[in-house]
Amino acid sequence: MIIFCDDGVSALSKYSIGVDFGTESGRAVLVDVATGREVATAVYKYSNGVIDEVLPDGKTKLPPDFALQDPADYLRTFEVTIPAVLKEAGVDPHDVIGVGIDFTSCTMLPTYKDGTPLCFDERFKSNPHAWVKLWKHHAAQPEANKLNAIARERGEGFLARYGGKISSEWFFPKVWQILDEAPEIYQAADRFIEAADWVVWQLTGVETRNSCTAGYKAIWSKREGFPGDDFFKALDPRLEHVVDEKMSRTILPLGTRAGGITPKMAQMTGLIPGTAVAVANVDAHVAVPAATVVEPNKMVMVMGTSICHMVVGEELKIVEGMCGVVEDGILPGFYGYEAGQSAVGDIFAWFIENCVPERYEQEARARGMNIHELFEEKARGLRPGESGVLALDWWNGNRSILVDADLTGLLIGCTLATKPEEIYRALIEATAFGTATIIRAFEEKGLPIKELYACGGLPEKNKLLMHIYADVTGKEIKVSASSQTPALGSAMFGAVAAGKAAGGYDDIVDAARHMAHLKDEVFKPDMANHEVYKKLFAEYRKLHDYFGRGANDVMKVLKAIKTEVRG
Repeated sequence: MIIFCDDGVSALSKYSIGVDFGTESGRAVLVDVATGREVATAVYKYSNGVIDEVLPDGKTKLPPDFALQDPADYLRTFEVTIPAVLKEAGVDPHDVIGVGIDFTSCTMLPTYKDGTPLCFDERFKSNPHAWVKLWKHHAAQPEANKLNAIARERGEGFLARYGGKISSEWFFPKVWQILDEAPEIYQAADRFIEAADWVVWQLTGVETRNSCTAGYKAIWSKREGFPGDDFFKALDPRLEHVVDEKMSRTILPLGTRAGGITPKMAQMTGLIPGTAVAVANVDAHVAVPAATVVEPNKMVMVMGTSICHMVVGEELKIVEGMCGVVEDGILPGFYGYEAGQSAVGDIFAWFIENCVPERYEQEARARGMNIHELFEEKARGLRPGESGVLALDWWNGNRSILVDADLTGLLIGCTLATKPEEIYRALIEATAFGTATIIRAFEEKGLPIKELYACGGLPEKNKLLMHIYADVTGKEIKVSASSQTPALGSAMFGAVAAGKAAGGYDDIVDAARHMAHLKDEVFKPDMANHEVYKKLFAEYRKLHDYFGRGANDVMKVLKAIKTEVRG
């Protein structure tokens, strides 16, 4: 799919390209460096998508909670999207000064020392642990539990920076799972690396590690580096030297030039050899300056299959359940805070795929609507609290503030009169309550959230959802002008990697002033609705703490029984 502006391009303009690697697809956006105008966009849907049932060999079945990907899809993203935006825009590759990339994270893979993924090796292609572990791979929860217990016993100070727990989604639980379940893969791997850094390696021929993924996903800090070897030895003696043997201690700050496009990748993409490439970044983090936010106390919500909640502050605070706080992790000179919800859009997709009667499908077809539009319309006709239905939004576990992938979803209040649109709205409200819980956690620790900003697919597609989020939180929500905010943010960092002398910028704040913009549309809370939602939120909080903090572990018991029965 190609989208490009009709007003042409200027022969004097300079451009940068941002490539955003998402959960289902990769996309490139070609941006005018002077104005942030998005000249062309191309999208590549991964041919193997999310691998969660069987490997591409068609015969190797995956255990529960696996979520893998094929790194060949990432290379195909470059091969398809970058030539497409250059062609459709008619831009001379010599006028493209920089490239930036962002990725869902922690998404990681084992490789040989030359960067070849182990899953490309015929010996290992049927071993699930040789493939990319996607961010939502939750099968490393046992390792995460052990890691957290040992860290607490040892009094490791780093735990506080991650809200008290390291998630199963993060780097070292996934590495440890490989060691536990496939030691031959661990032994064969010369490198364990974030997919974000791997694709930059493919573009430049130089292995680099970025401070964002290292800080938020791999327990690294600017002041202390990685935990000591004695900590990794306490986890497992075989892990004692994992950083020096399988990783790197050289971590580069955001905006740094990682290298230039290699001749091989220039031939694949149509770019000029030597074109500046920025060190990698994370999709949510790179979206913050692209949503115009370069100051403290403004929360950016990157809203899609999941939500990441991003805040920068001038002081170090310890917030319950935050995914991490990293100095310079989002913007230079600030502490960058991340929290999030593991499933949001994914929950609505689950509902549409599994819970919609045929008569609704027929109505949507008859009215020329897609099924999401029909449910948005029907749910809009309901008043807050009218259905008597309440939900917990843990269909893919809880990232913040409980940091527990073993929690599951809940619907309560259903009767024989409950309609599908009432459940649909309750699910939207539940995700909004999850966001309100995160905001509350920040504010209780002295980080007031004065403004909300949104970007991603959901603000573009579902206005009802945005109104509900405003009503639940009681806060106005401003929306990024870009429909591809992470890709725009990556293009901005690409311009920074090129530098002012090449026609770009010397820092990301300056780039944001010129390249980032907001829509005129603002979602304002209905305070009457907010009062009703305060009552529903109080009940949500009771359920949240009862099922999430150990008073009733029925969700985990059921999950354990399921695992036992399935063998």
